[in-house]
Amino acid sequence: QLLRHSLHHPHSMSAITSQVLTGCVATAAARPRVAGARRAAVSASPAISTTSAFFSTKGKAAARSLTVRVAAEAAPAVLGVFKLEYDISKDDKTKSAGWKPTIVIAVSGAAGQISNHLLFKIASGEVYGKDQPIALKLLGSDRSREALEGVAMELEDSLFPLLREVSIGVDANVVFADADWALLIGAKPRGPGMERSDLLEMNGKIFVEQGQALNKVAKPTCKVMVVGNPCNTNALICMENAPNLSRKNFHALTRLDENRAKCQLAIKAGVFYDTVTNVTIWGNHSTTQVPDFVNAKIGGERAMDVITDHTWLETGFTPAIQTRGGALIKKWGRSSAASTAVSIADAIKSLVVPTPEGDWFSTGVCTDGNSYGVAEGIIYSFPCRSKGDGSYEIVDGLEINDWLRERIKKSEAELTNEADCVSHLTGKLGGACVLVGDAADTMLPGEM
Repeated sequence: QLLRHSLHHPHSMSAITSQVLTGCVATAAARPRVAGARRAAVSASPAISTTSAFFSTKGKAAARSLTVRVAAEAAPAVLGVFKLEYDISKDDKTKSAGWKPTIVIAVSGAAGQISNHLLFKIASGEVYGKDQPIALKLLGSDRSREALEGVAMELEDSLFPLLREVSIGVDANVVFADADWALLIGAKPRGPGMERSDLLEMNGKIFVEQGQALNKVAKPTCKVMVVGNPCNTNALICMENAPNLSRKNFHALTRLDENRAKCQLAIKAGVFYDTVTNVTIWGNHSTTQVPDFVNAKIGGERAMDVITDHTWLETGFTPAIQTRGGALIKKWGRSSAASTAVSIADAIKSLVVPTPEGDWFSTGVCTDGNSYGVAEGIIYSFPCRSKGDGSYEIVDGLEINDWLRERIKKSEAELTNEADCVSHLTGKLGGACVLVGDAADTMLPGEM
């Protein structure tokens, strides 16, 4: 009505246009959108220039000058979000019959290469199930906002039926609101000459903020998967800053290491990957990790009975898994992205699908109450199983021979030292950081 009035009364256009344009900017900022809906403005200027096109030729000159003035006066619009604007009850009943309630999945580092592989697997239903509709909330930064918009556009164009909403933003307190899952992929890489303790400090501050945001706005039942390295200690920092969430809700990704171990055992045994089970990664996602061939099975038999070259298991297989990331970057020129995305999907599926009888999976979890004597209060990778409801239990009673025990304790010591380095970020005092110098540097090359 205001626009119609301005066409007949151009002299009153100034005040009226300010109202209209301010309203357009506010509406664009507040209304989210997804596939199939008309795109909302992502900044003040596109909203204003589109609005000015409605004016008659008579008022164009005035409208152009007002556009510039209002654009300068209006507060910058928040990063645009996309949302499906229709009533799901009107969907084809045969298509959505039996669907579960929509869950909210928040993803940090959403404009990165790992997310570019992962998000489409999630949206397709491959990860959470073909009956699980999802809402994706994607967290980026001011620098990556345009790339984030591009990701959202590609998700729109892919026409995933289960993808009910996509929203994008740069504020964790907004993006993490009501999250059922938080996949924390984003982290800063190590710069030239940077000590590992400096890397922990730099990324630690990010995970303090994200942990506090989860504590404030996510659902108390939210499951958190930390991928950004150093993921074990980043998960610890996040957990300690989110006391409203159960400590059992936090995971550090070690599934990529497990997948790599299964691959190498299968190749050595001359069998296919799916015959390899019961593989554990103990400890830290670093070169102190312990890929467990003692309890692994190949075709239902002990791996050590199938692969009789035990020297290879100790001196070939183990370091190959510990340094696989570095070997890959030498060949590929960059760190793994696609295989990391696959492993994140596998790690989630291990929590939302019941673990096969007698098997287990690896994930970094809080050590509180563990039966293996690992120090409490750190995030350490253990063999776990799940009922498929998002929960897990640590598998007890595995054989720990002297070879395993020595290496399990070494990775524990490293994680304890890391925890000391970030004690000021986790509410604890008195920790002394000793992770300085090449001797203490055990990060996976290419995955920093």
